[in-house]
Amino acid sequence: MGSIRRYLQFVKPYRLQIIGTILIGIIKFVIPLLIPLLIKYVLDDIVGNDLLSTEEKTEQLIWIMSIMVVVFVVMRPPIEYYRQYFAQWTGSKILYDIRNQLFTHIQKLSFKYYSNTRVGEVISRVINDVEQTKNFVITGMMNLWLDVATILIAVAIMLTMDVSLTIVSLVLFPFYAFSVKYFFGNLRALTRVRSQALAEVQSFLHERVQGMPVIKSFALEDVEQNNFDRENKNFLTKALDHTRWNAKAFAVVNTITDIAPLLVIGFSGYQVIQGNLTIGEMAAFIAYIDRLYSPLRRLVNSSTTLTQAIASMDRVFEFVDEKYDIDDQPGAFECKSAKGHIQFQNVSFSYDEKEETVLKDINLDVREGETIALVGMSGGGKSSLVSLIPRFYDVTKGRILLDGTDIRSFIVRSLRDKIGMVLQDNILFSESVKANILLGKPSATDEEVIQAAKAANAHDFIMNLPEGYDTKVGERGVKLSGGQKQRVAIARVFIKNPPILVLDEATSALDLESEHLIQEALEKLAKDRTTFIVAHRLSTITHADRIVLIENGEIVEIGTHEELMAKQGNYAKLFQIQQLEH
Repeated sequence: MGSIRRYLQFVKPYRLQIIGTILIGIIKFVIPLLIPLLIKYVLDDIVGNDLLSTEEKTEQLIWIMSIMVVVFVVMRPPIEYYRQYFAQWTGSKILYDIRNQLFTHIQKLSFKYYSNTRVGEVISRVINDVEQTKNFVITGMMNLWLDVATILIAVAIMLTMDVSLTIVSLVLFPFYAFSVKYFFGNLRALTRVRSQALAEVQSFLHERVQGMPVIKSFALEDVEQNNFDRENKNFLTKALDHTRWNAKAFAVVNTITDIAPLLVIGFSGYQVIQGNLTIGEMAAFIAYIDRLYSPLRRLVNSSTTLTQAIASMDRVFEFVDEKYDIDDQPGAFECKSAKGHIQFQNVSFSYDEKEETVLKDINLDVREGETIALVGMSGGGKSSLVSLIPRFYDVTKGRILLDGTDIRSFIVRSLRDKIGMVLQDNILFSESVKANILLGKPSATDEEVIQAAKAANAHDFIMNLPEGYDTKVGERGVKLSGGQKQRVAIARVFIKNPPILVLDEATSALDLESEHLIQEALEKLAKDRTTFIVAHRLSTITHADRIVLIENGEIVEIGTHEELMAKQGNYAKLFQIQQLEH
């Protein structure tokens, strides 16, 4: 019940709308309850009334039917409309609030979470599971009470007509209640399993759609078809388990609700024969049985729907309960300005407690405005080191200081605001070139966007695009070349104008012309900023103030290019090998 209690926090702001919808709904459901009374009145007081002439009977019938036409044709449609509208409006507003909160949560989850979780799984919880919870509001908080109110009103009217017949009508209620409790208790677990299987299909699809170039280039269509079939079959199995149990529940419950009218027809027929009941009362009672058991059948449907909604709620709140690895500590304060003096003091780091240490006891003092190049073989820990500066991960041991303050003391977003990053594979969103540059500074003017693009050597190629700065770049920037994507990413950092710069393999895997343009833009960008360059090609970092060689997570050598070449150590060997290869 914990999930329901938490869900009600989202419902609370809309309680007046829910109460209003229920009240409108009660009127909507009470109106059809007039029909059995109408049958009784027409049969007993008009048709069967020997004291009235044919003309009087006709006149009374026209009067009563005119009243009913007003009730059903004039009053009922607007009541039905507003009940439906307010129910859906309230449900949709609650989902809007939940999804908003979930997106905030998604943005706070760490890189570690996303490295261990498939994107499709997250999307499934935010879209499918949240959508299912809407049924809790519409069915559980509105329709359920309306059906219960309808049953109570119907029973009250029946009691005024004949107590013994009412008792016969209700004799199967305990069996009904037991069967609902028994069957729908197990359905919640089956629903959760089915939802998880559906999320796995969605995750698989999401990955394969993104990786379609790989599938096509390796001609893996048949293999992937089999893989998808396996995921799809798993969902089918779970869905059929759920369906089987659901079908059993409906078979039992509907049998009970079908037997009840037979008891009433038999008993009321006997009462008419004995002269204890009129034909009109018998007809009204049989009509009320339908009014009584129709809501009961809806309650069975509601039980299924609610079970699914609660299972989805469990999955939503399971996701909400994912812990943040990187969070603001109590008393964290804004990083208002940064000069860029960064110190690594005895820093060790591992991605997971169980995994080996990636960085071991790193000590490095980087002065304000200095350009530091981190070099070494792949997997040595260079990218891990720079990812600690914006707190994508936190140090396992030791500390990192910015201008003398531990970076964990800052509000994390204000710290990242002072850091600009250009990566090897920069993600662009599927919007326009301009929108992607504006990510660096959303409030920037068009003039600032153009200046940043010019500084990044991107303006000329952008002007040659079909719609210039308004050209859509496609998902992940697929419509641009590697060099063009890189220059848009550099423009993004130019417009941000941060005091600290991190360039992680920013010029690798580019053609010579792009590399020259990008190298020129990066040197302009690094001017008067504290800059960390992670580089594979050593020829691109000979200008750095200091070069740090990292091997197996430790600093092995440090100095300028000339100093390290003169030392004839590992850096000099690496440089000479690369020159020979070149």
